[in-house]
Amino acid sequence: MAGKPVLHDFNGRSRMESIRWLLAAAGVEFEEKFITCPEDLERLKNDGLLMFQQIPLVEMDGMKLVQSRAILNYIATKYNLYGKDMKERLLIDMYTEGILDLYEIVSRLPRTPPDQIDSKTALIRDRTKNRYFPVFEKVMLKSHGQDYLVGNKLSRVDILLVELLYLVEEVDVSLLADFPLLQALKTRISNLPNVKKFLQPGGQRKPRATQKVIEEARKIFKF
Repeated sequence: MAGKPVLHDFNGRSRMESIRWLLAAAGVEFEEKFITCPEDLERLKNDGLLMFQQIPLVEMDGMKLVQSRAILNYIATKYNLYGKDMKERLLIDMYTEGILDLYEIVSRLPRTPPDQIDSKTALIRDRTKNRYFPVFEKVMLKSHGQDYLVGNKLSRVDILLVELLYLVEEVDVSLLADFPLLQALKTRISNLPNVKKFLQPGGQRKPRATQKVIEEARKIFKF
């Protein structure tokens, strides 16, 4: 029997977080080895485990997996979360890219300089309400009247969208108010037993980054 996947990353939110979400939703238990100092990162590089000299790194199925989107593709395929045919896979990929566009903006907010917080928050509010959430609500849910975004079956795009909804609510809880179908999707996915376990206190979801955590990350990764 293969061992549990091992996730190598900083002990905080990063590109690894979506990988945690997807593994958890698939019911896959995983271990984490945290990078706590620059020497830990250099050790991984010197051992030849980081193909492009950067994390995240996932040890899984006898392989060393890098590049977060490639890792997500592999997990989704392995655990039947990537659609039943090429057409569904295309839809999943298109929707996922839209999710990631907004995700990138929102996830950078905790690292934004104080004098830019207001403008970045305003950008998030505008993009959320006027560009992305209307598409997710009307095109991806209302148009086909199904519980899930593609093929009426749980896929990676449902998981990644709900992760994004949680992030957006941390910025402004009111941003989801005008999108009842997204609210329903969030509730539905959050109540799946595997996801519910992941989200509960003491679960493996990482909390919102504090300034202390951000400073620790800066010392390790020198950004």
